[in-house]
Amino acid sequence: MFERKFDVVVIGSGSGMNVAAQAVNHGLRVAVLEHGLWGGTCLNNGCIPSKMVIYPADILALLKEAHQLGVHAKVESANFKSIMQRTRDYVREERKPLEHSAMHHPALTWYRETGEFVGDYTLKTGKEKIKGNMIFIASGSRPLIPPIPGIDKVQYYTNETIFGLDDRPDAMIIIGGGFVGVEFAHFFSSFGTEVTVLEMGPRILAQEEPEISQLLHQEMMKSMQVLVRHRVEHVDQEGEIKKVTARDLSSDKLIELKADALLVAAGRVSNADVLHPERTGVETNERGYIKVNEYLETTKPRIWAFGDALGVYMYRHAANYESSIAWSNAHLELPGHGHGHKTAVDFSTIPHAVYGNPQIGSVGLTEQEARTKGYDVMVGRWDYADTAKGVAMGKPPGFVKVIVERKTQRILGCHIVGRYAPELVQEVVNVMNCPNATAMNILSAVHIHPSLTEVVVNAFASAR
Repeated sequence: MFERKFDVVVIGSGSGMNVAAQAVNHGLRVAVLEHGLWGGTCLNNGCIPSKMVIYPADILALLKEAHQLGVHAKVESANFKSIMQRTRDYVREERKPLEHSAMHHPALTWYRETGEFVGDYTLKTGKEKIKGNMIFIASGSRPLIPPIPGIDKVQYYTNETIFGLDDRPDAMIIIGGGFVGVEFAHFFSSFGTEVTVLEMGPRILAQEEPEISQLLHQEMMKSMQVLVRHRVEHVDQEGEIKKVTARDLSSDKLIELKADALLVAAGRVSNADVLHPERTGVETNERGYIKVNEYLETTKPRIWAFGDALGVYMYRHAANYESSIAWSNAHLELPGHGHGHKTAVDFSTIPHAVYGNPQIGSVGLTEQEARTKGYDVMVGRWDYADTAKGVAMGKPPGFVKVIVERKTQRILGCHIVGRYAPELVQEVVNVMNCPNATAMNILSAVHIHPSLTEVVVNAFASAR
């Protein structure tokens, strides 16, 4: 079998392309393995298309609440098909130049068939073998389909297929109360779909502060049904109708739900199993994700991994950050560049957002995590309704919770639920990335009055 050798092999065209671009700019011969859609999950069925459909849902939700401010607005129509088509068109057009560049750049070779390791630094893809002096695994993840009896006999959607919809379902059952389930629940319910969310755990968004999960659950219940501690026992389909049998783990009673659409949002699973990384000495953890050290080095020299392949912070901004760390460390191994120190990854200031209704923005440790780690903490909280801008907005539900180390005043975490939470938390993220990342950096800054940023300031001022 024909074998080609490359300086750099990149597996995955999402954040992996950050490394591929750097390698090409350094005059290296690069191979990219991508058997799916160019651009990865974020562009095709993740961050970007989901926010494109959610923004119109935000507008609809705001209009429904406008009467509280004396504005009586009526939505004449909401063109579901048009919104979905706009999203698909944008994604397709964004993908085109990426694919064109990959096909025509003289220093880059795109392999479109699924690859798998067959030996040390060697992969088989299609009818070729390729070998890389340096390899970067950015293979991503895919939707987890739990082994629910009957699941293989019903038609269901995942985040990878849901954007193909043209007609709004009348009723939808969503299995999973994580960020994917919460965001799509907001989208479909805002457009008039009767939504039921089933979460097996004791609360939705279990990684968030309990108070945030509670408020979000409370607000979601105004426009849909959210059932926690409910385990799906069986699914079935009669014609176009999907039937879900779930067990209430609190009472042990069974309930039956029916809908014309079923969305599985039960988590993610690593794509590493397709690669068989063990054949080149790369180990995975018990969940199948690639093992790396603080320098994003795998258990095999000259092979790095980042992004969803790690199963840690599964967000594109985190993957982009990790890709820069991986390339920085790999760059030291290039001829003539063997000086300097390796850079360790720092996940302590990686933020995330959930675009439900209300929104969530979060960074750093939760209160429980901070106490478990042994920190002596001060905790502050401030409600949107207790600021001048919050009053002007009609006292929308929402608050900011901050965790500060008592002795040093160092910011350990900030968690926000409410309108513009992703934008508000960025102020704290920026400070946490400064050398002197203390609450005083925020408290001493002059904030516009009245503005919603004052809710962040007041939360820090209230810390006790």
